[in-house]
Amino acid sequence: MRWTLKPKPQKENILQLSKSLQVDKNIAQLLIQRNISNFEQAKKFFRPQLTDLHDPFLLQDMDVAVGRIEKAIQAGENILVYGDYDVDGTTSVALVGSYLLDKYPNVATYIPDRYTEGYGVSIQGIDFAEDNNFSLIIALDCGIKALDKVEYAKQKAIDFIICDHHRPGNEIPDAVAVLDPKRKDCNYPYKELCGCGVGFKLIQAIGQRYGEDINDLLPYLDLVATAIAADIVPITGENRVLAYYGLQIINSNPRIGIKAIANQIKKEQLTITDVVFILAPRINAAGRMEHGQFAVNLLMASEIEKANAIAAEIEQFNSDRRDMDKEITEAALLQIKQNKEEERFTSVVYQEDWHKGVIGIVASRLTETYYRPTLVFTKSGNKLAASARSVKGFDVYEALEGCADCIEQFGGHKYAAGLTLLEEQFETFKQQFEKVVAETIDPQLLTPEIHIDAELELEEITPKFYRILKQFAPFGPGNMAPVFMTRGVVDTGYGKGVGEKEKHLKIAVTKNGSQPIGCIGFGLGDKIALIKGRQQFDIAYVIEENEWNGQVNLQLRIKDIR
Repeated sequence: MRWTLKPKPQKENILQLSKSLQVDKNIAQLLIQRNISNFEQAKKFFRPQLTDLHDPFLLQDMDVAVGRIEKAIQAGENILVYGDYDVDGTTSVALVGSYLLDKYPNVATYIPDRYTEGYGVSIQGIDFAEDNNFSLIIALDCGIKALDKVEYAKQKAIDFIICDHHRPGNEIPDAVAVLDPKRKDCNYPYKELCGCGVGFKLIQAIGQRYGEDINDLLPYLDLVATAIAADIVPITGENRVLAYYGLQIINSNPRIGIKAIANQIKKEQLTITDVVFILAPRINAAGRMEHGQFAVNLLMASEIEKANAIAAEIEQFNSDRRDMDKEITEAALLQIKQNKEEERFTSVVYQEDWHKGVIGIVASRLTETYYRPTLVFTKSGNKLAASARSVKGFDVYEALEGCADCIEQFGGHKYAAGLTLLEEQFETFKQQFEKVVAETIDPQLLTPEIHIDAELELEEITPKFYRILKQFAPFGPGNMAPVFMTRGVVDTGYGKGVGEKEKHLKIAVTKNGSQPIGCIGFGLGDKIALIKGRQQFDIAYVIEENEWNGQVNLQLRIKDIR
C-alpha cells in the first residue's frame, strides 16, 4: 500500500480562509484541497442550493426533445420509456416514466432482458415498440452508440430521443434529439451527470414549459441520488446539489418503493454509503438475477402492499446474487492461480457457465485482490460477454479501444466497461489486452494507494471538528471522506483480532499521554504484530461515529498501519 500525502496549501491561504470562515486551520486546509478558497465557494459547498442547478436548455438538442414530447402528447401518440437494466437505467426509467404518466396516460416502460437482449437499445425492444404501436422511444442511460438501432427504428417510423452520459463514438445516432453532456458540440457547463441526471434535466425542461419550478421536482430526487451513488460519478458541482437534496428526500419522504427496501433492512437514516452498499445492490439484483423491470415496478409502485411484496422478492434475488458472486469469485481466483497468471499486468478469466448478472461484481472483487485491470468473461448466446474493471488512474475504456479489432462491441467509462466478442477471438484478445496494458500503464498504479488529506494529532480530533467534517458530505468521487494520518501512536495494550478468523483489528491508540481513542481496522487482523509491545506505528484513517449501547463516540476507521 502506497501512502501519498496531498500537498499542503500555502500557510497564508490556510490562515486567510480559516479567519474568513471562522473555522479550524485543518478544516481550511481540507477546503482548499477541494478547490474552495473563499467564503462564497464555501457557502455553495456547505449549503448547496437548488438555484445552483443549470438551465436544462443548455443541453444540446433539449429544445427539440421537449418539442417532440409535446407533439406526441398533443397527437395522442404512445411513448415508450426505455432504459438499461442497472441502477442508473432503472431509476432513469422510473423517473421519466412516472413523471410523464402524471401528465399523460399513453406511456409505458421497457427494460431489455440482460440475457436475451444484452446491454442498451435492442432490436427486440424496437420490434416490441412497433408491435404495440409506439411511435416515440425515450432511451435513458444508453443509446449514444446505437446508430444502427436508431436507423432500424426510423424505417419503422419510430422516433428516438436519447438521454445518455456515456462517451459518444465518432458519430452520433441520427435520432430526433441526443442529450449527452459528453457530446463534443454540447456546451453544458457540467459534464459528469449520470444517466438519471440527464433524465432529470429532461423533466426539468418539460416542467419549465408547464410552469413548474424546481421545488415541484423535489420528489424525484431520491431516484437521482440513488443513481449518482450507484454509478460512482463525481459528487461535485451539480451532482453534489442533486445528491444532497436527494438524500434528504430518501430520509424524509422517499417514494414507496425506496421505503419498502429500507423496511427490509431496518435502517432509519441512510447515508450516501448506505445507498451504495444497501439500496443500489438490491435495485441491481433484479436485473442481475431476474429482470430489471422488477426494479422499475418497485420504484414506480403507488401502493405499499405491492411495493413490500416486490421488495421481498428483490431481497431474495440479492441473497441469491451474494451466494453466486462468492462462488464465482472463488473459482476465478483459483483459475488465475492454476494458470500461474499472478505476475501479469491484467487478469482475464473465462468460464462459459458463469452467471452474466454477477460478472461485474466478480471483476471488482478480483481487482481488489490483484489490483490490476480485470475482465471476467462468460458465454452469452453464441458470443462471449465480459465486464471490465480498472485500477485508479488507468483508463480501461481506452485500453479496450486499443483492442477494438478483436472486439464485437464495447462501451462504458474509464473504470468500468462491458464488451462482447466471438469465442475464437478470446485468446487473441487476451494477449492483446495484456500487451496494451503492459505498454501503457504506469507500474506504480498496480500498487493500491491511499491519498492522505492531512496529518493530525490525536488531540485535534474533537466532537466540534467532526461536526464540521460531517457537513462535507455527501462523499464520493471528487469529494471523498477526508483521510488523515497520525505518526508515532501506541496501542493501549488491549489490541486484538476480532471477527471470523480474527480478520479485523480492534485497538485503542494514544500518543504522548493523550486521551485514548478507539479504532477498528477491517481486514487488518494480520497487522497485529506491528502494534504489540508498546511499539510506535503510524495510522491512516477516517473519523466516524460509533454507536454502542446507546452511547455515541468518535472512532477511527483505520485504512492502513505502518
